[in-house]
Amino acid sequence: MSTATANQTIGPYWHLIEDPIWADLTRFGAQGERIVLTGTVTDGAAAPVSDAAIEIWQSSPEVSDSFPAFGRCRTDPAGSFRFVTLKPGPVPGPGNAQQAPHVAITILARGLLNGLTTRLYFQDELLNETDPVLSLIENEARRSTLIARKVALDTWHLDIRLQGDAETVFMEI
Repeated sequence: MSTATANQTIGPYWHLIEDPIWADLTRFGAQGERIVLTGTVTDGAAAPVSDAAIEIWQSSPEVSDSFPAFGRCRTDPAGSFRFVTLKPGPVPGPGNAQQAPHVAITILARGLLNGLTTRLYFQDELLNETDPVLSLIENEARRSTLIARKVALDTWHLDIRLQGDAETVFMEI
């Protein structure tokens, strides 16, 4: 007979985010346009979430021996995260529409019984205007919560607000 235990919101693999190599998707020698993705996770009171696990994955470029297309890192005491990856390109979407280049993000943290999933789109991408998923968000201010801004030659930044004013749009999966 087994005894029921409490659910773990992040699971038994917290140690995987302690190793910063998991945040570098180019670590196996991936070739392409190398970019840095940064951001800050805050709660409803705009306080930094310093104990979150952030996971990213992308469908472009395709998974290969040199590019896992998946990364994981923890937020630091200021709620910040940082990934090194390759810039994604457009991918097919619903109804054969082209999706704008994007990166999928999941946030896992204390108090979240289920991970929150969202996307990071890139500022000034022409396909943002017709992306079939981004277009579902009618309110321009809400849509902007998914648009990373370029802050340096190869660095993009997106803040993620878990609730409250300017809450990031999260997706049902």
